[in-house]
Amino acid sequence: MADLRSAFLNVYSQLKSELLQDPSFEFTHDSRQWVDRMLDYNVPGGKLNRGLSVIDSYRLLKEGKELTQDEIFLASALGWCIEWLQAYFLVLDDIMDSSHTRRGQPCWFRVPKVGLIAVNDGVLLRNHISRILKNHFRGKPYYVDLLDLFNEVEFQTASGQMIDLITTLEGEKDLSKYSLSKHCRIVQFKTAYYSFYLPVACALVMAGENLDNHVDVKNILVDMGIYFQVQDDYLDCFGNPETIGKIGTDIEDFKCSWLVVKALEICNEEQKKVLYENYGKPDPVNVAKVKALYNELNLKGVFEEYESSSYEKLVSSIDAHPSKAVQAVLKSFLAKIYKRQK
Repeated sequence: MADLRSAFLNVYSQLKSELLQDPSFEFTHDSRQWVDRMLDYNVPGGKLNRGLSVIDSYRLLKEGKELTQDEIFLASALGWCIEWLQAYFLVLDDIMDSSHTRRGQPCWFRVPKVGLIAVNDGVLLRNHISRILKNHFRGKPYYVDLLDLFNEVEFQTASGQMIDLITTLEGEKDLSKYSLSKHCRIVQFKTAYYSFYLPVACALVMAGENLDNHVDVKNILVDMGIYFQVQDDYLDCFGNPETIGKIGTDIEDFKCSWLVVKALEICNEEQKKVLYENYGKPDPVNVAKVKALYNELNLKGVFEEYESSSYEKLVSSIDAHPSKAVQAVLKSFLAKIYKRQK
């Protein structure tokens, strides 16, 4: 895995250097330096799970056949396109949320002299995906399918972000807007498509598959993405901050979290009153009251039940798939997230 990661990072350096020499733009020394620094700051700093999953998935689809250098490079390039897409979303997301830190450093727009230039940097990051695809896949029979796939998933993610933003409008904090179906829709569109479906879809397209024949795979991966986000919501409140690497703030931030929609579903009128009075307030006293209510409602137990039934449902959907290679891809994804602690 360490070898794969370092090979993957080498591909990043190559793609970056191509972008910095792009013949369609006349770079000055300053503009080249800006883009160089902006890319290094925003693209390769995460866990790289989405990007590495493309290579993993492609390898499993090839059922043990040794991958050529060219195949490894192309699968890595597609993986980096997903990391670029993630960077584009995060740079703009942080501005919308007025966030302060990302991946342990100040958000890009908070960096001195960057400010709202970060909006244009986000647009550039999105455009880089098209440049990478054009440079390396234009001659491939599946080039249009890749363009179509990235456009589709970007549209779904931006639409999911919109539902999230209009549900949590500043100054209109209203818990009655929150429901399990609303939570599900936000997660499906904002996270599941690009984080779970897109890496596998890239590998399938590269392996010569028609995505129209894999709607069942998409549905399983979207369900997996929803399950992953529910875990995330649970860990935000009940996880160990030292293990997950951050202190959860979903309660203070008035997030449409699975925990709050579950609480609203099962609490009585008196408990609902406690939620309405305390949820979304930054004071530690309010947060403590919400957490105490979560414990009173035994949301830990409710989550454990949800986790085991989701897992069983996913396993049986995967086992029903006719292709052993596709089953292996889906099982590898599920193994990475089942009962995770961070």
